[in-house]
Amino acid sequence: MSSMKVAKGRILVGKYELGKTIGEGSFAKVKFARNVQNGNYVAIKILDRKHVLRLNMMEQLMKEISTMKLINHPNVVRILEVLASKTKIYIVLEFVDGGELFDKIAANGRLKEDEARNYFQQLINAVDYCHSRGVYHRDLKPENLLDSNGVLKVSDFGLSTYSQKEDELLHTACGTPNYVAPEVLNDRGYVGSTSDIWSCGVILFVLMAGYLPFDEPTHMALYKKIGRAEFSCPSWFSPQAKKLLKHILDPNPLTRIKIPELLEDEWFKKGYKPTSFTEEEDLNVDDVVVAFNESNENLVTERKEKPVSMNAFELICRSQSFNLDSLFEKQTGQVKQETSFTSQCPANEIMFKIEEAAKPLGFNVYKRNYKMKLQGDKSGRKGHLSVATEVFEVAPSVHMVELRKTGGDTLEFHKFYKIFSSGLQDIVWHDTEGKKNMKN
Repeated sequence: MSSMKVAKGRILVGKYELGKTIGEGSFAKVKFARNVQNGNYVAIKILDRKHVLRLNMMEQLMKEISTMKLINHPNVVRILEVLASKTKIYIVLEFVDGGELFDKIAANGRLKEDEARNYFQQLINAVDYCHSRGVYHRDLKPENLLDSNGVLKVSDFGLSTYSQKEDELLHTACGTPNYVAPEVLNDRGYVGSTSDIWSCGVILFVLMAGYLPFDEPTHMALYKKIGRAEFSCPSWFSPQAKKLLKHILDPNPLTRIKIPELLEDEWFKKGYKPTSFTEEEDLNVDDVVVAFNESNENLVTERKEKPVSMNAFELICRSQSFNLDSLFEKQTGQVKQETSFTSQCPANEIMFKIEEAAKPLGFNVYKRNYKMKLQGDKSGRKGHLSVATEVFEVAPSVHMVELRKTGGDTLEFHKFYKIFSSGLQDIVWHDTEGKKNMKN
């Protein structure tokens, strides 16, 4: 059995040193990590084994991960390896040094048509490759598209479905409503590849317009608009782009444009460069089989100390959001969804102050050790706003507090934080050299 070494707060799983949490969802948490053997950075998706078993998803998940591990495409985030402990499954992913495409749109409003077309071409290349291997994403949206210096990377295949037969109908309605195809919403069965094309069309519209083609205050009104494909293109769309969108956002999946036809479209072909890469021949899924095996052999272990003592590596990977003002800075071209601050107060006092500041704002507070989840009691534009917080020990008398949005709308998070932060003034460490102070 592999052992985990802990030194001064370091958390290692196998050969990987875990860093900050960079994503969190219903089924998994994603952490930034470093391979201590070669120094390479990765992202590790961590799933709770009991949760997967309780949902009776173990076999399905193993099949999907095995399929995705064999996917090797420049525009798809790769699975490098899979590890497991007695309680968790660790999916080691390629780390993409760039933000979500959503951040770029949120910061700039919309993209120029040529730039949007370039991203769309890369998206279609990735989707076409995955479809050819029986993988259907089913939750394509800008939040699942990463931008690495102009290179698009499709991520988060957690909702994808592996199907032996392309004509097999899927019956699980999933994904984000605004991007989901009509046949998915009416729950009459659908073909994964056709529904993915619809989502690609919505993404193309958002890239060029800066807003959604289908967006209503209630689900009922939204579903009606999607079912009838009621949308209008803004005046700055070229006639060729409008024509293509009409073919993609066709409410009838049988007549909706297919990828081979799309690849021949005049608007799509402008400046198009097919993806060129070499398939790796030594890819295998042996580690996936081992990870999902119920035996205790080849398992890794993980132990945590609360609060976690932060070493130089973890401090550096959080440095971009090391003060409260960073939430509102936009020099990087990204809309921040997380921030952090330092405090010289005891950890228990910090926890109390956070709870005291959140409850009057209509947030339910759930505590576990030195972590807290703040859950809004009112539903906003994208559901209930939720915020995760964690207290880390930087030195015996210094703590760092990280806050990040884990659910809801980013702009609503910013509005909440402006009020919430005013209640934390007396626990934030303001140094004597004039570092930035917390602003309302």
